[in-house]
Amino acid sequence: MKVILSCGGTGGHIYPAIAIADKIKEKRPDAEVLFIGTIKGMENELVPKAGYEIKGIDASGFNRKHLLANISTLRNFTKGGSEAGQIIHQFRPDIVIGTGGYVTGSVITAARRQHIPCYIHEQNAFPGIANKFLHPMTTKTFISFEESARYFRHKDKLVLSGNPVRGDFSRLDTAACRAALGLGAELMILVFGGSLGAEAINSAALRLIDGIRGKNVKLYFVTGKRYYEEVKAAAEAKGLDQTVLMPYADNMPELMCACDIVVSRAGAIAVSEIMVCGRPSVLIPSPNVTNNHQYYNAKAVADAGAAVLIEEKDLNADPGLLSQALLRLEADEAARTAMQEAARAAAKPDAAGVIVRELGI
Repeated sequence: MKVILSCGGTGGHIYPAIAIADKIKEKRPDAEVLFIGTIKGMENELVPKAGYEIKGIDASGFNRKHLLANISTLRNFTKGGSEAGQIIHQFRPDIVIGTGGYVTGSVITAARRQHIPCYIHEQNAFPGIANKFLHPMTTKTFISFEESARYFRHKDKLVLSGNPVRGDFSRLDTAACRAALGLGAELMILVFGGSLGAEAINSAALRLIDGIRGKNVKLYFVTGKRYYEEVKAAAEAKGLDQTVLMPYADNMPELMCACDIVVSRAGAIAVSEIMVCGRPSVLIPSPNVTNNHQYYNAKAVADAGAAVLIEEKDLNADPGLLSQALLRLEADEAARTAMQEAARAAAKPDAAGVIVRELGI
């Protein structure tokens, strides 16, 4: 069994591909797995770190603001398609799986030309243009939210799998994680806005430091690297007795499994990790993403009863909204329990397993 996985650009595309590869190797230890990514993307660091070989091709995204800039995009698509075709011809995979990023279009198109069964995975509730374009070429299209089914034409090809997430999010024990962090009976709130951070979330979380003062609450506040020094100065002026401040968290599974409430952006993988952990959340989708897809991710979770949705424009107008929402949840254990149950009910902890079974592996 030989498998090519194509992904690139962001962790939201790369981590699901690695999770699928891990599940394939678990089921078929003799399987040969090769990744195809972009030449300079972060996949070139993450994929080898996970133990897999990766080859790079030319790929770039469509520029919606400056149409003339897309001349180079089309050139890269043609060149990347040729490069992908050569890699596919040499490797001779049994199947090709794309999990997103600019590179996936070239790889799936090249594989289809060589009559190789192709599959794609869509992480978001509102699918991207590339996956809607590639969908007719696939044997099956895996989706993560029921809401995204309406955007795909061939319903018979759709499989609701959920988003594959790292195994630690479902394997870790809450009591052990809390003990490792030195937590007792206090309620723990985890706030993060991605690896780089989110200014609107940070500003609102600084207000929360005042809001939790004197309450049996511990705040773990991940600022993002670019904002850390600025936020640290403001936070220290307020006092950090109940707050643990950090620029980046490399132990996110432990933090998420230990916490009682999560505040996060609404990227597809972050949302799926929160749901697999069964955590109530306050989701603040980034407005600066294609087709506002984070809003649709957050709305799907909020509609399921597992999250409070706050749009950034509303948070900018009233930074106190976050503190108000969190302090209401802090005071209402029954509401937290209901959200926790709703998150677990909507989670898809075996997403990678579903995908691998549908692949016939």
